Amino acid sequence: MLKVVLIARSTLYSAPGGDTVQAVQTAAHLNAMGIAAEIKLSNEVISYEDYNLLHFFNLIRPADILHHSRKAKKPFVISTILVDYSEYDKHYRKGAGVLFSYLPANSIEYIKTIVRWLLGKDHLSSPAYVWLGQRRSILQLLKRAAYILPNSESEYQRVIKAYPAMVKHRVIPNGIDPALFNYDSAILKDDNLVLCVARIEGIKNQLNLIKALNNTRYRLLIIGAHSPNQLAYYNRCRAIAADNIIFIDHLPQRALVKYYQQAKVHVLPSWFETTGLSSLEAAVMGCNLVITDKGDTRDYFGNNAFYCDPARPESLFTAIEKAASATTNLSLREKVLEKYTWAQAASETLKAYQLAI
Repeated sequence: MLKVVLIARSTLYSAPGGDTVQAVQTAAHLNAMGIAAEIKLSNEVISYEDYNLLHFFNLIRPADILHHSRKAKKPFVISTILVDYSEYDKHYRKGAGVLFSYLPANSIEYIKTIVRWLLGKDHLSSPAYVWLGQRRSILQLLKRAAYILPNSESEYQRVIKAYPAMVKHRVIPNGIDPALFNYDSAILKDDNLVLCVARIEGIKNQLNLIKALNNTRYRLLIIGAHSPNQLAYYNRCRAIAADNIIFIDHLPQRALVKYYQQAKVHVLPSWFETTGLSSLEAAVMGCNLVITDKGDTRDYFGNNAFYCDPARPESLFTAIEKAASATTNLSLREKVLEKYTWAQAASETLKAYQLAI
């Protein structure tokens, strides 16, 4: 039996995000296929000899991968999930974060990693990362990885452009669980109900969404917990929100279904998205999508979404108006069911494993 360990950031469960869903769903569906797949956090002690292969997540956190890949001496693959924080970091951070406007993206990520470690908010697995730095660490990993597993061809092109390397890749699209997100077309949508399901943090851009919908006819439900280091941003969002803006703490996926079922529109106006898992979930539940034009979203949604400029609240409002007045896009729902399920993602992941070993 093939045995694989999926190694993810130490805060995978304490600060859940899209990578949490990806890791958990991938492991569950691999196990259903007869593969022994186990999730370990990067700060855990791992018995590498128990596994044939290591599967890492988040290339932007290379310190964790450096440490375990070197100690294990086993073939490994990386789900890159390469989020580009640079535009947000350089132009929209407040306070001490304005210093980032003078630094390149790799330097910003290096500083954030070191600061998280020094403040005790995360561990630093690999001392070598301190002198290698962000860029050289990533280049070293790409040189040694058996495969990288980007979530889209667009993401792969970004990886190679930012970190030129000869590395094999296989695109593993993100997905949804059709058994969980079971859409009932008999239930009428509320044209004035808008959702935003995402962790509350600057890069997700809830602040501009609130500015766009404050004191309008729309009822906006912002569902998600704030990131551990983004309490100030969360408080700013709460402070400016009018009465038609409602905050709901992080919910498990099963509890999200009823909200997706009722809402006409789902908005993810991020400064950057590789996919936007909540957009896929909302699409399969019959919501019309308003999404950012930054990142890899067009690879997934093509012309089946309403795109917005995250920097301009008026752009968000215009896109929401269009989405709310449009008919439900059932062709997008069918596309998601056909191409973007976790069972399909696990099947493609297994093929990459087989090639890697």
